Amino acid sequence: MTPKFTGDLNRRALIAGTLATAAAGRANATAPVGAPAPWGATPSVRQLAWHKRERYGFVHFTLNTWTDKEWGYGDEDPKLFDPTAFDPDQIVAAARSAGLTGLVLTAKHHDGFCLWPTKLTEHCIRNSPYKGGKGDIVRELGDACRRGGISYGLYLSPWDRNRADYGTPAYVAYFRAQLTDLCTNYGELFEVWFDGANGGDGYYGGAREARKIDAPKYYNWPSIIALVHKLQPMACTFDPLGADIRWVGNEDGHAGDPCWPTMPNHPYVQTEGNSGVRGAPLWWPAETNTSIRPGWFYHADEDLQVKSPQRLMQFHDESVGRGTNMMLNLPPDRRGLIAEPDLASLKSFGDALRASFRTDLAKGAVASASAVRGPRFAAANVLDGNPDTYWSTPDAVKTPSLVLDLPPGRRFDLIRIREALALGVRVTKFAIDVAEANGAWREVAVHECIGAQRIVRLPAPVTARRVRLRIVEAPACPAITELSLFLSVAPVAVVASQATGNKIIAKTGWTIAGATQHSLAMKSGKPDFAGETSLAGALKPTLPGAEAVLDDDLATVWTTPAPTPTSVIMLMIDMGKAEQVAGFSLTPTRQALPDAGPPGRYRVETSEDGKTWTPAGEGEFGNIAYARATQRITFAKPRQARYLMLGFTSVATAQPKMAIAGIGAFRP
Repeated sequence: MTPKFTGDLNRRALIAGTLATAAAGRANATAPVGAPAPWGATPSVRQLAWHKRERYGFVHFTLNTWTDKEWGYGDEDPKLFDPTAFDPDQIVAAARSAGLTGLVLTAKHHDGFCLWPTKLTEHCIRNSPYKGGKGDIVRELGDACRRGGISYGLYLSPWDRNRADYGTPAYVAYFRAQLTDLCTNYGELFEVWFDGANGGDGYYGGAREARKIDAPKYYNWPSIIALVHKLQPMACTFDPLGADIRWVGNEDGHAGDPCWPTMPNHPYVQTEGNSGVRGAPLWWPAETNTSIRPGWFYHADEDLQVKSPQRLMQFHDESVGRGTNMMLNLPPDRRGLIAEPDLASLKSFGDALRASFRTDLAKGAVASASAVRGPRFAAANVLDGNPDTYWSTPDAVKTPSLVLDLPPGRRFDLIRIREALALGVRVTKFAIDVAEANGAWREVAVHECIGAQRIVRLPAPVTARRVRLRIVEAPACPAITELSLFLSVAPVAVVASQATGNKIIAKTGWTIAGATQHSLAMKSGKPDFAGETSLAGALKPTLPGAEAVLDDDLATVWTTPAPTPTSVIMLMIDMGKAEQVAGFSLTPTRQALPDAGPPGRYRVETSEDGKTWTPAGEGEFGNIAYARATQRITFAKPRQARYLMLGFTSVATAQPKMAIAGIGAFRP
C-alpha cells in the first residue's frame, strides 16, 4: 500500500529519500568520479553560444517592400527605396517585447540591392532617396541592436539577379568582397545567413534570362564559411554543408519531434533536416524560421493575417521546445517601422512568455536519484540553475531515474529539461511521471531527444507532490543539467487591425469563365500564346473545382492535372466589370500535398471584352515551392481589364497535379 502524503509521512519520505541517496552513493563508491566522456558529435564553442540564444528575429527589408514582391527580379530602380520614418530603435524594441535576443537583417536579398553604401555596386542605398544617399541601414540597425542590448547578424544572398557577371568566377569574387566588407566594418555578428536559393530567372545586367549554377562547386562553400569564421570567430553560418546551423526543412515554424542536432556528413537532404539523424557524425543543429505574416516582406494586404500571439506560442513550443532556435521574421513597412498589428501580437506573446517562465516551481524541491556518479554529479544539480553542473550516473547505468519531491501546492503544466550539451546528446528516449496526493505514479509524457532543451507542455495543469524523470533509452549515462517546472500563462488575445493601404480588388461578382488543359504550339521552348486571342471561345469549364480559387478560403484548394511540356492549364476569370488592374496575386496551398504542387511558371493576359487579349507578363513564381506565400505579380503598366487569362506552364515541385488556394487582383 502506498502511503498518503500527510505532513508526518511526507517528512519521513524525505528522510527515506535522503538515506536512499546516501546508500546509492555508498554503492557507487567504486564508480569513477571524473566527468563522463562525451558521446557522439559535440558542439563547437561557437555553436554552444548559439544554442543559448533560443529566440531571435529576421528583418526582411529591401526594394520588395515597395514593389510588393517576395523575390525582386533585379531590375528595380534604387530610387524606390525611400522609407519615410525608418526607426531602428522601434524595430529593436518590437523584438525585445517578444523576448527576442537578436536580429538578422537582409543586407542584400536576391534582387542584389544593398542596404549599405557599398562602392562595389551602384545597385545600393547610395543611389536611393533615403537620407539623400547618405543612409546605411546595415549600420543603423546594428547600432540600434547594441543600444538595445541584443545581438546582430546579417543575411547576404549568394544569388544576385541584378549582376551581369552572375554565374562567372568574377561574381564569386564580388560576393566574397561583399562578405568581407560586412564582416569587418559592422561590428560583432552572431550569425551570417546564406540563403539556399541560387539561380533562375533574372535581370542580370539586362540579359533577362535564366541562369543555373552548381552552388557547392560555384561558391566553394568551405572557403566561404572559413572566411566568415576568420573575420567573425563567433558568428554561426547558416545552411550549406559545413555551416554551423541547418535549415529545419520548412518555413512554417515546425521542427520535427524529435529534432536531433546531428546530421550525416553529406549535402543537406530536406527530409533529414526536419528531424535530424540520431547518432550522425556532424553537430549541425536546426534553426526553425517563419514569418509573423504569410510573406517575408511587408504587404499591406496581409495586415489582417498577422500571426496571433497564440500561434506564436505554438511556434515557440515547436521550435525552442524541441531544442532548436526560433527565428521569427519581422518585416518593416514602407515607413521603415514594424506595423501596428505586428507590434500588438509580439507584445502579447512576449508578455505571456515572460510570465510563463518567470517562476521555476521546482525551486525548494528535494532531488534524489536511483544512481549518482559521485558527489560532483548529485541529483540536486538539476535545481541549482548552473548550466555547468549536472546530474550523472556511473557509465554502466544508462537508464536511471531522478525524482523531485515538491513542496505542497505546486501546480504546473510546463516541464523543461536540458542536457549538458558539451557532452553530446546522450538521452534517446525519456518519460515524465507525476505522483499526486495519493502517491501513485502516473505517466504524463514520453518523448525522444532532450538536447539543448525539451519543453513538455501537458494538456492541463497538474498539482503533484513528486515528479520523476525516467531515462528509457540511452547509449551513454545521462548528463542532465536542468529539470524545471512552470505554470503557463496564456497570451492575451489581440483584435485584428484593419488593413491599411489595401488596394485589393474585392472578388464580389467574380466567376470562372473557363478552365481547361490546352495544347499549344511550342516556340523557343515555351508555349506559344500568339494567335490564341480566340482561346476564350474554346475555354470550357472542363476542369472541375476551379471556383475554389475565388472563395477567399485558403482551406479550399483547386487541384487539377499538371501542365505538360506541350500543354498549359488555362484559367479565365471574369471580374464582372472593368477595373483598373495593376497585377494579380496567387496563393498556393499552405500545406504540402502528397501528389500536388503549386504552379512554377505563369503567363497572364487581360481583356476588356473577353475577345481581344493583351499580354501582361510571364515568369516564375519565386520560391513558391518552399515559402508557399502569396505571390504578387505586378504588370509593367496598369491597364483597364475585366477578364484575366492565366496560363500555368509547370508545377514547381514536379508533381502529377497542380494546386492553387486563391487568385486575386489589385489596383495601382
